[in-house]
Amino acid sequence: MLNCRRAGLAGLALLSACAMAAAQDVNVYTYREPGLIKPLFDRFTQETGIKVNIVFAKEGLEERIAAEGARSPADVLITTDVARLVRAVELNIVQPITSETMLKAVPPALRDAGNQWIGLSYRARVVYASKERVKDTALTYESLADPKWKGRFCVRDGQHIYNNMLFAAGVAHMGEARAEGWIRGLKANLAKKPSGGDREVAKDIAAGQCDIGLGNTYYVGLMLNKVPEQRPWADAIKVILPTFENGGTHVNLSGMAILRHAPHAASAVRLGEWLTGSTAQAMYTTDNYEFPVRADVPLDPAVGNFGALTPDPLPFDRIIGARKTAADLVDKLGLNGGPG
Repeated sequence: MLNCRRAGLAGLALLSACAMAAAQDVNVYTYREPGLIKPLFDRFTQETGIKVNIVFAKEGLEERIAAEGARSPADVLITTDVARLVRAVELNIVQPITSETMLKAVPPALRDAGNQWIGLSYRARVVYASKERVKDTALTYESLADPKWKGRFCVRDGQHIYNNMLFAAGVAHMGEARAEGWIRGLKANLAKKPSGGDREVAKDIAAGQCDIGLGNTYYVGLMLNKVPEQRPWADAIKVILPTFENGGTHVNLSGMAILRHAPHAASAVRLGEWLTGSTAQAMYTTDNYEFPVRADVPLDPAVGNFGALTPDPLPFDRIIGARKTAADLVDKLGLNGGPG
C-alpha cells in the first residue's frame, strides 16, 4: 500500500503513484443508510479498483455542496428521493449526465428531462395491514380516510419526506381542498401519535396497537430476511398496493447526480455506469428489496409477491410542485399531534 504521507521523502515516482491513486477515488455524499449502499460500493471497488469515499448524512447535503462551491470534494450525490435531486438542480450544483451507457439503462420516466439526474432504484409507498384483522385485499389511498379505520391507522411523522411526497401526490391528484379533507380523515383515524419509522408501523400492527398503516415496500424484505428480531413484525402484516382513484401506486426514486465541480468526474461516470449495470441493479433487488430501474432485472420474490405494481403516472415535477402545500396542510391540520 502506498504511504502517500511520506511521498515527499521518496521522490517523484512515489508522488506520481500517489496522484494516480487519488485520481482513482470517487467521493460520494449520500442520504442512503450505510447498510443499504456500502455493499454496492464495496463490490464496485472490487471490480474496478476505484475507492469510494463516503459522507453519510440525514439532511442538508445539497446546501453543504453549494456552500463548498468549487472547492467541494464531492463527485456524486446519491439521495433517497427525487425531491433532493430536484433541489440539487435548483442550487445549480450538478452537471448534465452524458454517458450513453447510463441514459440507455434508465428509462426517461425515471430520470430528469434534462438528464441532470437519474434514478437508480425505486420503492412504492404501500399499505401495511394486519393479516388477522384486515380482510381488504385492495384499497385506494383515499379510502384510508374512511371512518371505518378510526382508531386503527398508524403512520410515521407526516412531514417525513416519504409521507410529504405521498401527500404532495395527493394534492396534485385531488386538488388542495379535497386533499385537506383526506389528510383530516387520516388524522381522525390515527390510533396513536405519529412516531418511529416504517418498521415501527409494522411493529405496532403486530402488537395490536393499530390495524393498518403506511410503509415503503423494501422494509418488508429487510424485516423478513435481514433482521431476525423484526421478522415477527413482517410476518404479522400483508402488503396491499394501493392506488389513487385516478392513478396508480405512488413510487419514489433513489437517484444520483454528478456534481458540477466533481474533481473525479471520470470516476463518477464509471460509478454511475456501474450502478445502472446488471450487477448493481440485481443487488438493489436481492440485497435491498427495491425495484430496479432496468427492465431486464427480475424482482426479488419478497417484493414480487406483493403483486403487479402499476406506478402512478403523475409526473414527478407535479409532485415536487405540491410539496409545500402538502407540508402546510399537515401543520394546519395538526396531523403530527395525534388523534383528536
